[in-house]
Amino acid sequence: MAYHPADMSQTIKWRFVSCGGSSRVSNGQLVFLLLTFCVLARSPARGDWPEFRGPWGDGHVSAPGDTNLIGFPLHWSETNNIKWKTEVPHRGWSTPVVMGGQVWLTTATLDGHDFFAIGLDAETGQIRFNKKVFHSDNPEPLGNGASMNCYATPSPVLESGRVYVHFGSLGTACLDTTTGEVLWKREDLRCRHYRGPSSSLVSFENLLILTMDGVDVQYHAALDKKTGQTVWKTNRSVAWNDESVPGPMARDGDLRKAHSTPLIVTAAQKPLMLSAGAKAAYGYDPRTGRELWRVQYPDWSVAPRPLFDRGLAYIVTGLVKTELWAVKSDLQGDVTDTAVVWKLKTHVGKYASPILVDGLIYTAADESFLTCIEAATGQTVWTERIGGKYAASPIYADGRLYFLDQQGATTVIKPGRTFEVLAKNTLDDGFMASPAASGKAFFLRTRTHLYRVESL
Repeated sequence: MAYHPADMSQTIKWRFVSCGGSSRVSNGQLVFLLLTFCVLARSPARGDWPEFRGPWGDGHVSAPGDTNLIGFPLHWSETNNIKWKTEVPHRGWSTPVVMGGQVWLTTATLDGHDFFAIGLDAETGQIRFNKKVFHSDNPEPLGNGASMNCYATPSPVLESGRVYVHFGSLGTACLDTTTGEVLWKREDLRCRHYRGPSSSLVSFENLLILTMDGVDVQYHAALDKKTGQTVWKTNRSVAWNDESVPGPMARDGDLRKAHSTPLIVTAAQKPLMLSAGAKAAYGYDPRTGRELWRVQYPDWSVAPRPLFDRGLAYIVTGLVKTELWAVKSDLQGDVTDTAVVWKLKTHVGKYASPILVDGLIYTAADESFLTCIEAATGQTVWTERIGGKYAASPIYADGRLYFLDQQGATTVIKPGRTFEVLAKNTLDDGFMASPAASGKAFFLRTRTHLYRVESL
């Protein structure tokens, strides 16, 4: 979850002491603990994709600092490097999650009446579980949101023995991954999503964190993973000031909703949850839900997940005046006038999350542009038209960046200050869901199928 090596020593020492170890940790003990942690921290990179955007929440397959090549494919097609292809019933844009030889995803009927958790065998692609988890007699129609959203867009969280699925206000549940049985469920966390839920679940320690940015209410809630009970709940604090704004957008509540998923990082040796909502982005303490800071902007319906590096949070501001902001993360209170380091105002992706590699940020806009920016300064390095429109967030594996478009093409580029396309691959249907990876394989979900893609 975006914890970085520079912050590890204090984190490991704290965990050692909290588990009964001596507060006097020698240098030798600390080195041993760090090496042990690094081995454990790297293991998910090879075998697990537990949530939206992977084990660190940033689209990277390998752990920070790990440059070993794994063997992911560069080329594929419907007839090349496809280990299996499985039709997925109904509709869903949620990212598949992978662990322990299983793949889980969510889906829902087109009319939004029934909601399912689907578990597949990662080796064969066979559907082992197809569990109806929730039913709604009167789901709100998606309206014009159906062009980009559906009733099963939020991605699950997977951990040993349990998978957590989420359909916004229509319900959140925990299932046993061995039996497929529901261990607990919640249907009382209300929010009017208006054009469908989008924000994915976030796992942190013993908590499952939900983001409910609707047209009526806007809040985060943290549930106890074991019981599903609410541990904390925090409302968005920004003043809307839209009561006198003319037009249907303000009247219907569009100016208050958002679709982004928070990112939990280590900042100043403490956990920090970065969260982008309508009209403001926030820093929260994920253990308590306490708001630490807020930076305001004049936009709404933000979808991309934040990034974090070297004390800066990178936030996309929304759907209409889409900008990418670099924000200092170590301040307190309303930091709108003091925290913004730079702003990028052109060719910023509205739907696909940006990705950061070696000090450079890449953002895929929905009008086919790919832009590379210096993370420290916000200066544009290059902008190229690569074709396609982008909703799925990119993935970084084996020193390559993979961008999946809504028409079914994947453009593979070499990251760096010179634009270089390495490959272009096409599958039969388009990508709305973001990719996952496990072992040497990509798990790619199109509008209709799930593929296991690897070098055969």
